[in-house]
Amino acid sequence: MTDLLMLRAIRGRARTLNLNGKRLQRVPGAVGDLPQLTALHLKNNALCQLPGEVTALSNLTILNLGNNQFTKVPEELKYLHSLQILHMFGNGITEIPPCVFDGLQNLLCLNLNNNLIENLPVEIQKLQCLEKLSINKNCLQEIPRELCILQNLSELHLGNNRLETLPEQIAYLSNLKELRIYRNHLIGLPEGLCRLKKLKILDVAGNQIQAFPSRMHEVPIQELYCEENPLLRKEPVSAIQDEEMLSLKEITARLILSHLQNRSSLLLREQIKYYPDARRLLSRRNVCALCGKWFLDMWLECVKFVDVKKKMKTSSNLQLLPVRLFLCSYQCFNQRHSDVFGVAVQ
Repeated sequence: MTDLLMLRAIRGRARTLNLNGKRLQRVPGAVGDLPQLTALHLKNNALCQLPGEVTALSNLTILNLGNNQFTKVPEELKYLHSLQILHMFGNGITEIPPCVFDGLQNLLCLNLNNNLIENLPVEIQKLQCLEKLSINKNCLQEIPRELCILQNLSELHLGNNRLETLPEQIAYLSNLKELRIYRNHLIGLPEGLCRLKKLKILDVAGNQIQAFPSRMHEVPIQELYCEENPLLRKEPVSAIQDEEMLSLKEITARLILSHLQNRSSLLLREQIKYYPDARRLLSRRNVCALCGKWFLDMWLECVKFVDVKKKMKTSSNLQLLPVRLFLCSYQCFNQRHSDVFGVAVQ
């Protein structure tokens, strides 16, 4: 039956070839006689590799290899320079050879759902045209910050993985409209997320998030899904301490940061250029949400509850969104506004 389909396709100079569900254990080598092919569907078979003949498919824009038996992304794909849509969901993929991305500069959509992928190679940054990336239900423990270079990415699906953090560089995904990272192990979200001015849908359900970044309510999100997270509730607690013991490192850092922030010492600003380790250390500074002063490592964690009911659709009818704030001292904490609460240590 497959031979007959191939014969018809070759004679008719077919542009689309559908071999879904044909119990194939290998791709017919005759596929190389179809250089005009633009779509090749090989879903629901028993394939574990591609023949060298597929490299002749220079016009192929759609390739569906879903629900097969691949254990790694085939390297032959790097020769398919016209490819725009690639489906490899439902395989047993554990490996992505970095060289695969060398020839896929025109790829728009990549679907790797339901595999066993633990790591993404940093070479994924070569997919500069990519608009949709879906890697749901894999074994990812982190995503490379290089992924955040993909300026055209509008949808990122990372649900059902093992992610504990997201890179701060996610702020660079300026065209991201949909981010789904449900059912991971996230305990928080990076502040960089607040710079995604086109983000419309955020799904973080089923994680370990207690509070959102400080400017989360300023992001134009229309749909927020956050059920099954231990979100902080509005339960006031009293501070049992009214002053802190700062380390010598913190005292020194705050003094230097104060001068740098106020631009009161041109000499200091000039001299610190010659101390790269100090610059790197001070670049990790934080800003007090109340007084606006810079500080380094010691702070008080607080939370503010923002009414988002009218602004966005939320799961579980959430009305008050807890957003995380940091204060530089107990002095600021005791002068805080009535809508800022301390986070109690259990």
